[in-house]
Amino acid sequence: MAGHAASAAAMDAAEKTRGKYAALSFAAIAVALGLPLWWKTTETYRASLPYAEIAELDTLRFQLTVPVSVVFAKGSLPAKQERKLPSRKMQDVDIPLNPKTSVTSHYEMFYRRATTQEETILAQVSLEEVDSSLRTTEETSMGSITVYVVPQNSRLLPQDISVFVGKHRSAILRSPLHTEDALDGVDVHVQRVAHAMSFTPDSLAEALADRVLIGQPGAEWKRPVKSSLGYEITFSLLNPDPRSHDVHWDIEGAIHRFVKPMLEKLSPVAEFSVDSQILYYAALGVTPRFDPASSSYRLSVHSLPHVINPVEARLGSSAASLYPVLNFLLYVPEDLHSPLYIQGKDGSAVPTNAFHSPRWGGIMIYNVGPDAANETSFPRRVDVNMVAVMEVFLAQLRLLFGVSRMPLPEGTLLANPGKAGLCDWELDRLLWARSVENVATVSTTLTSLAQLLDKIGNIVIKDDVASEVYHAVGSAEEALRELEAGRLEAAFLASKAAVTSSERAFFHPSLLHLLYFPDDQKFAIYIPLFLPMAVPILLSMAKILRESRATKKEPGKVD
Repeated sequence: MAGHAASAAAMDAAEKTRGKYAALSFAAIAVALGLPLWWKTTETYRASLPYAEIAELDTLRFQLTVPVSVVFAKGSLPAKQERKLPSRKMQDVDIPLNPKTSVTSHYEMFYRRATTQEETILAQVSLEEVDSSLRTTEETSMGSITVYVVPQNSRLLPQDISVFVGKHRSAILRSPLHTEDALDGVDVHVQRVAHAMSFTPDSLAEALADRVLIGQPGAEWKRPVKSSLGYEITFSLLNPDPRSHDVHWDIEGAIHRFVKPMLEKLSPVAEFSVDSQILYYAALGVTPRFDPASSSYRLSVHSLPHVINPVEARLGSSAASLYPVLNFLLYVPEDLHSPLYIQGKDGSAVPTNAFHSPRWGGIMIYNVGPDAANETSFPRRVDVNMVAVMEVFLAQLRLLFGVSRMPLPEGTLLANPGKAGLCDWELDRLLWARSVENVATVSTTLTSLAQLLDKIGNIVIKDDVASEVYHAVGSAEEALRELEAGRLEAAFLASKAAVTSSERAFFHPSLLHLLYFPDDQKFAIYIPLFLPMAVPILLSMAKILRESRATKKEPGKVD
């Protein structure tokens, strides 16, 4: 009997020992294997990003170099100074904007004599022929400028004209008269021309409007559309009274004849798509005031902002558009409010009878002619004069892109840009501004992205996101180098690539904040999963600990 009891006690002790070892094994496996495995499989993958380079991009120091060739025709310089040619000279202009943004412009002047071919061309009397012929003599790249200096008595320029700016990348300057140092006198005029044909502090401030505050009152109304990879242009005909007016417009022919050449000229800047529509019973939403003195209706300047919202509701949503939408509206007023004119601040009618809204588009009011107004049958047929309409719309399109004529010195003559509606040097001015704006946009985008990822530590940073960020940083730095070297085309292409990559990284689906949840929700998910497994192990560990303490306190037996 005693042996059986001893055997049972031994078995019970062995069972307790096995239980202890089993509990310790489960705990050891959970701690040594389970926790590291869970930690590894649930950790957030975050690829490395160039935070230091992004921080450097936050402070932009633009170095813009403009190559300027100054070509002297025979007799435009005294013989003593002509012997100094060819020569080079650098003119630097600092444009401080704010502590984090500054621009330094370098005008790299290269002085030389005119070649025999150029002398022959400059001896002609037709400025248009000279402008076209000079383009073939010297292949100029985007951003470069060539100024031809002709003698004071040259018959090429009209009597009261001292500077002619062509439609390509060249200008013709009459040599200053009665100057001790003719080269210094030429430098002053060349610098003014170069500023007008490249960029000015105002144009750069407009391009950097998101980083630099424009202090002039009303300056926001001059801001061009933001840089984008593409634009959608919509021409809309608004006929609020189709029972009275049967309006016909040859919009397809007008787009092909007037708009297409200008968009082809702007093709290096962005992609363009054009469409048109006719909206019936679409009113302006503002009641015009009748003017007895002129027997017409007037829209005051103060009421124009209230015109856009009611009309925009009828244009269709631009939310589905991939690119910004530019709207051009032609409004034919109803019979009740005809004729209708826009009244300027001075009380007189606006000559174009149109207005434009920056970064949105423009509206033109087209009154029915007296011949159509005298017709007694309804609806009256109205044939729109598309030449007059497109002249206004193309001028508004230039304003929307910031291509406005800069103030030039007195005695300056500008060449007609022709069908394209845009000179080569005006395109260069636009590319200078867009290159600077693109780099600034990349800097802002990447800085915001870096701050977001630093603030929210559980956002996954995938390799493709990191690759886009690295590509954006590299392209932005390349654009800055190309701008400093005076290679405008390469700089603009690099800045476009940088904008594309930075936007792909910033708007990547894996970075959406809504895909992630706070830590308290994580606990709500993990506790039901781990608690049933952890409770038995913890209770077993507590029991083993109590038994171990009890064994130590139990006094030893004395035989």
